[in-house]
Amino acid sequence: MNIAQFEALILNVSEKTNWFFIRVTAENGMTGLGEASLNGWETAQLAVADNLRTAVQGKSLDAVMPLLRVYPHSPGGLVASSVASATEQAVTDLRAKLAGVPVHQLLSGKAARKAVPVYANINRGARDRSPAGIALAAGNAVAAGYTAVKIAPFDGVYPDHPDAAELKRLTRLGIERIYAIRAAVGPDIGIMVDCHWRFDEPGTLQLIHELQAAKLYWLECPVSENPDGFAAISRIHAETARSGMKLAGAERQVAAAGFKPFVADGLLDVVMPDIKYAGGYAEMLNIAALCAAHDTGFSPHNPSGPVCNMASIQLCAVAPAFLILEYQLAESPLYFDVVGGFRPKLVNGCFEVPDTPGIGIELDDAVLRAHPYRALAANANLDPRLG
Repeated sequence: MNIAQFEALILNVSEKTNWFFIRVTAENGMTGLGEASLNGWETAQLAVADNLRTAVQGKSLDAVMPLLRVYPHSPGGLVASSVASATEQAVTDLRAKLAGVPVHQLLSGKAARKAVPVYANINRGARDRSPAGIALAAGNAVAAGYTAVKIAPFDGVYPDHPDAAELKRLTRLGIERIYAIRAAVGPDIGIMVDCHWRFDEPGTLQLIHELQAAKLYWLECPVSENPDGFAAISRIHAETARSGMKLAGAERQVAAAGFKPFVADGLLDVVMPDIKYAGGYAEMLNIAALCAAHDTGFSPHNPSGPVCNMASIQLCAVAPAFLILEYQLAESPLYFDVVGGFRPKLVNGCFEVPDTPGIGIELDDAVLRAHPYRALAANANLDPRLG
């Protein structure tokens, strides 16, 4: 079966968010979906997609797959990797539909999990950034059935902040948000804290000390994950272990080769590969196998749109070393509108794994047309100093 059409589709969600999808259509009219959302880089992604369209249209599904490999050393970086990863997802979705099976069955002949544990990322849905507002968002998530929540509470904190007093105030406010969540949800709900690489090593060690009483499940991405930061990450990992919390990260790495230092060298307890960037299903399974071989948790990064979410659910149904899946909660009703109202079923803190062919959803073109791409403000997403 050949690819008759390759489309890059962008949905504007808010002043902070666009979702970027790839759709491939076979000669028989069947379609497959993937997601490549990378806020602020959409025009560059479109250029990559234009080149890839020329390479894949008219070719068979089998012939296309070798063209979609990703590499940590690629000169196209995360932009090119995201488009290739989304296309790999889309081709895999299409292949599963052609076979009449869910993606997880196509990926593995072994028995799949019927449900996958999930935690609620409340960060973008919590528009009231006061400690009380954050606590309310966390409480609402727990009331909806989630047994763990994540927040990125350190707005405005940077490792090279020029004003020491202001840095201390912003850090303290972030800590107050975390303790407000703990007070709101009680002792049994897991709390994950995403630092978005906002600290240096001394700041992180102090933060771990101040958060001990909050009983975090994990601390995520406290410092830069470039190779020159690996020694600091190792020391931070030792301190989180002493403090009874996990250390998580590596969401921007690509392919199993990019994750190997974090896993094989024991830098992290949990790695968070993203199917949008890391190489699609095939490379995500390679990363999961690496995690299984080194007793490291595999917890996919998934804070974006509904296609990534459904692809990640299918992946997590069969991935070894799987721990828990991220879910972006309450950012926008477009999350459901753009897939015809479909909502993943949450039972006992887990998403049920669909058994319909492919990933189980299609895009609503009318919704896409009603919310076209919009350029985001320069300050809409993370500062380029972070990461």
